[in-house]
Amino acid sequence: MRQIFYSKKQFLMGLMWKACPWIVLLGTLGCSDFVEVDPPKNTLVAQRVFDDPSTVESALANLYFSLREDGMVSGNSGFTTLLGIYADELDYYAFNGDFVQLYRHTVTPQNAVLLGWWTQGYQVIYAANDIIAGLEASEGLSAMEVERYKGQALFVRAYVHSLLVGVFGDVPYITTTDYVVNTNTSRLETALVYEAIVADLEQAVALMDGADIPVGDRVVPDADVARALLARMALYTQQWELAAATAGELIAAFPLEPDLDRVFLKESGETIWQFKPGNDLSNTQEANQLVIQFIPGQRFALTPSLLDAFEVGDGRLERWTDEISDADGTLTLSYAHKYKALFNETASLEHSIVFRLAEQYLIRAEARAQLGNLDGARQDLNAVRNRAGLGDVNLVGQTELLEAIYQERRVELFAEQGLRWMDLKRTGRATEVMAPLKANWEDTHVLLPIPESELEINPNLLPQNPGY
Repeated sequence: MRQIFYSKKQFLMGLMWKACPWIVLLGTLGCSDFVEVDPPKNTLVAQRVFDDPSTVESALANLYFSLREDGMVSGNSGFTTLLGIYADELDYYAFNGDFVQLYRHTVTPQNAVLLGWWTQGYQVIYAANDIIAGLEASEGLSAMEVERYKGQALFVRAYVHSLLVGVFGDVPYITTTDYVVNTNTSRLETALVYEAIVADLEQAVALMDGADIPVGDRVVPDADVARALLARMALYTQQWELAAATAGELIAAFPLEPDLDRVFLKESGETIWQFKPGNDLSNTQEANQLVIQFIPGQRFALTPSLLDAFEVGDGRLERWTDEISDADGTLTLSYAHKYKALFNETASLEHSIVFRLAEQYLIRAEARAQLGNLDGARQDLNAVRNRAGLGDVNLVGQTELLEAIYQERRVELFAEQGLRWMDLKRTGRATEVMAPLKANWEDTHVLLPIPESELEINPNLLPQNPGY
C-alpha cells in the first residue's frame, strides 16, 4: 500500500535521505541499496552529511528544487494556475480531468492533483525535519552554521504547512521523522496550525538574523524571507500589529521597483525570494503555462471579471497582460504576461518570484487600516497605486479603505501562487464572489477535500472536510 509519511517505507526513505539527501528529493533510486546495509554504516554516513556544510547546503538546495519543480508552489500543478482556475482569475480550456474538476468546482477526494499536493508537501516537510534533527546532532559544524541551516529548514517546514492549511484547513503539523508517531497523527485545528507556523517562523528569523547567507539573486531563504511569510501569516490570522511591524521591517530594507517592466526580472530590486530554474539558461514555468502562443492551443486565459477590475490608466493592464486572437480574428483572449521569457529563450531572464515587496506594502496597508491608522494605510496603498500610474485614493472611512486595499491586492497580485483565492477565503467573500461565477459553487468549497487514499491509510485524519 502506498504511504506518505506514515509507514516503514517512509522510514526507509528517511534512512536514504540521511545517506544521500540530494538524490532522494530528486526521486532517484541510486541510493536504494543503502537501506540494506548495517546500521553502523548508516550512522556514519548520516554524521558525515551533517558535519559538512557543502552536503547540508546540497540537502537544503534540493528542498527548494522540489518546491520549484513539483507540487503546490511551481511546476505544472502549482497554485498559480490551479487556484487561479478554482477562483475567478483564470479560465481553463484544456482537458485534464483533475484540472476540470477544480475549474468547475466538482472536486472529489480522488482528485490526483490534491493527492500530489499532499504527498509532495509532506515529503518536503519530512526532509526538512530530517535536516533539523541531523543538525541538532552535528558535531562538525560551527554553532553559526547550525543556526543558519536550521533556520532555513524551519522556514521550509513553516512555508509548506502554510500552503497545506490554506487549501485543506485542519492538517497535521509534522515536526518529527518518527514514522510510528506519524502513522497515528491527527489533524490539528487550523488556528493551532497557524500558531505553529508563526512559532517556527519567529525561531527561523531569530536563528538567521545577521547570518552570513549569500543574498545575491535572492534564491536562498534568509531572515527576510522568513519575515515575508511571517507578515503574510500574521495578516491571515488577524495579528495586525505583528503584520504591520514585520512588513515594515521589509519595507525599510527593500526598494519598490519603480519600473513595471522590471518587477519580474530576476534582478528586480523588490524581490525577497525567488526560485532559480535548474538550467542556468532556463526561465519560468509560469511563462510557459500562462503565455498563450496560439489559438487553438491555449490552456489558461484571464477571466473577463479580472480584466474588468483594472482601472482606466492602470499600467499593469498594459504591462502585465497581453492578448492574442485566432487566425480568423473571431476569438481574442487575454493572458497573464508578468513573466515573458519562454523556455526557448536563449538567456535566463526571469526566476519564479515567491515573495516581493509590493505584497508587503499591501499587508501593512491592511493591517494599519484594521488598527485605525488610516493615514498610514493610505500611504502604503498609494505607493503601490502610484507605481502603476494611478492617482492617490483619499478615502476616509475604514470600510471603504479596506475594500480599496482588497481591490488593489487583486490587480497587483493576480496569478501569483493563488493569493487571490486565499484573500477570498480569509476575508469571508468567497461565496459572494464565486457563487455568481461558478454554477457548482457550494459554501463548503472554501476547503478542498483531504485525499481519500490518505484517510484510508490513516483513519486518525478523519473526518473528511464538510461537503465531500
